[in-house]
Amino acid sequence: MDWGIATLDTAADIGMELDALCAPKLEQSSLSGDNSHTAHVILYSSTIMASRVEILNEGGFRSDGRRQYELRSIEIDLSQQGHADGSATFTHGLTQVLVSVFGPREAKMRSQTIHDRANINVELSIAAFSAGDRRKRSRGDKRVLELAAAIKSTFEPVIQTSLYPRSQIDIFVQVVQQDGGLLQACINATTVALMSAGIPMIDFVCAVSGGVHSTSPLLDLTMLEENDVPNLTVAMMPKTKKVSLVTMETRLHVDRFEEVFKLAAEAGQAIHGEMKAAILKWSKSLVKTMGQDREGGGEMDDVGFE
Repeated sequence: MDWGIATLDTAADIGMELDALCAPKLEQSSLSGDNSHTAHVILYSSTIMASRVEILNEGGFRSDGRRQYELRSIEIDLSQQGHADGSATFTHGLTQVLVSVFGPREAKMRSQTIHDRANINVELSIAAFSAGDRRKRSRGDKRVLELAAAIKSTFEPVIQTSLYPRSQIDIFVQVVQQDGGLLQACINATTVALMSAGIPMIDFVCAVSGGVHSTSPLLDLTMLEENDVPNLTVAMMPKTKKVSLVTMETRLHVDRFEEVFKLAAEAGQAIHGEMKAAILKWSKSLVKTMGQDREGGGEMDDVGFE
């Protein structure tokens, strides 16, 4: 509770002050003297407006302590999840996404069968506890459908679907926790999940968000920053140098777009290094496990994974 004490000379001044302070609750505590008419009034504020958090301070630090171009910590877990052919848990700062991949397998509905390539089916769900508002989103929610469509359009040109005609690849994305950069985390998690499922792809897909605060570009935005600055998400393929997705939900000046786009592409190279290291580590552990299962318990050579 916020307390404030005001000293007013006359009763008329009290009414004027109330209008100026948007009519807070007043309680007259005491009157002293015969002619002074001095009233001591305690003002109670029913609500306290939180001060606006500074996106980028004078020292060049953001609200979470990072520099302008600094990325949040990345953790990739490729442990098996149930009966999925491939799965991955991707943690990007405080945003966490779980992706499970099934297939290629026979399509459940004949109408979804494509005679010359595999059909990619993406389903996304957001846990009610993933955000502070605890809003429950159904599968038909507009935001959920937009994210699923963006993920599908990103991977259709990357997955070699022509190798699996008349089949279906199911990608299930579960958002466990979100603090900005949701689309980039979903795309990055899907990339490593597809690789753990052994589905051939022409390249990695690395996504990162960027924005502009005043004239200062920022990378890997948090939810606080996304709500305050114009931003975009870029998904690129580091080896072929091609861009698979560029999406922007807010207005960004054309003069700033090129700068943010180039920074996001460079950041994608850093994320690619993290992904590659996680895939190599997971592959070596599989080779070691297969070698132990061989007769005699010998280990397979891991040449080619360096």
